[in-house]
Amino acid sequence: MRDYTKVKTEPKAGFLERLSETAGGMGIGLITFCLSFYLLFTNEGRAVQTSRSLDEGLSVVLSIGNIQRIDPTNEAKLIHVSGVLQTSAPLFDPNYGVSVNCVKLKRQVEMYQWIEHEESKEYEENGEKKTETRYTYNTEWRSEVVSSRHFDREIAHRNPSAMAVESFTAVASEVQVGSYYLSKGLVEKIDNFKQLSLTQKGNPHTDVIIEGNYFYHSANPKNPEVGDLRISFWYAGVSMGNSFGSVDTVSIVARQRGVELIPYKTKSGDQLELLYLGSHTAEEIFNAEHQSNIMKTWMMRGAGWFMMFIGISLMIKIFHTLVDWLPIVRDLVNLGLKLFALCLSSSLSLLTIAAGWFFYRPLLALLLSGVAVGIIFLARTRVPSKKYQ
Repeated sequence: MRDYTKVKTEPKAGFLERLSETAGGMGIGLITFCLSFYLLFTNEGRAVQTSRSLDEGLSVVLSIGNIQRIDPTNEAKLIHVSGVLQTSAPLFDPNYGVSVNCVKLKRQVEMYQWIEHEESKEYEENGEKKTETRYTYNTEWRSEVVSSRHFDREIAHRNPSAMAVESFTAVASEVQVGSYYLSKGLVEKIDNFKQLSLTQKGNPHTDVIIEGNYFYHSANPKNPEVGDLRISFWYAGVSMGNSFGSVDTVSIVARQRGVELIPYKTKSGDQLELLYLGSHTAEEIFNAEHQSNIMKTWMMRGAGWFMMFIGISLMIKIFHTLVDWLPIVRDLVNLGLKLFALCLSSSLSLLTIAAGWFFYRPLLALLLSGVAVGIIFLARTRVPSKKYQ
């Protein structure tokens, strides 16, 4: 059976039970509300610190023209270099006869397994609360072992508990650009993985079949069974010595220490250790980092505002619970509570952001504070005042 539906029936929760659940949600809401302040405030300080570090880096960075010679006068300075990648030896997997001159070689193993998909919906019928759940079972290739013990119906949908072949990633022990050796942190930034073509490879073992760009441990790769494996290889950072494709060029901004490129500590306390694929000037790299910082800042602001909105909504949900037995009143109260949470979370978020900017840009902080107060004032003016005859 690939799909079926199960209906669970339980008595509708009483008023005191719903009130108890709401009280528990208020505690979670309070924690979420407090965490949102911390996230919003610290995010502004992080954004300013990162921006200052990038400005400092751009003002002192030295672009190196000849990367084949190490200049001792640049010791401990922030430098910018561009060049092709070099590794001391190719990376290989003897089990499958794969060898590539690159910075990283990844063996990805996938197993054909049962996957359970679950869709639920709740509704009330005859004074009872019912939950209708539809379970669907499909077979898919997955790179992680999916435990079938927690399936609603494990019978006929059992998966193996482990894979006979494991995934792994090999990393070159030494990576160079010209005469400079890259630090571990710079090597970690090289992640432009591409799948290795197996069109010219032969079967490494009698129990392995090549189909497309995969090694299959299967009797019939076109009609696999649960438990069958397929292996693909992925490479990143093509280095000199390969017979296929072009060698990858990287641009780096880091501190020179002897023949190594390591992190550079700025006066603001950040570590500058930048690597971009392709040939880029120092100005292009720092501009890209500024854009990345702006994007991250706005994403964190959005996350902080959303946390505050959820926190406020949970804390005031008790008012909805008190009137949820009256349909018309319940809907009106629910709408009003959402608008209240929206206005309050927006205002408090702006005030928190303004507080974070107060020591760096006072005028911007005052402007944001004015907008925040304006939102509250606008919300109050929308409420009709009582008129006494």
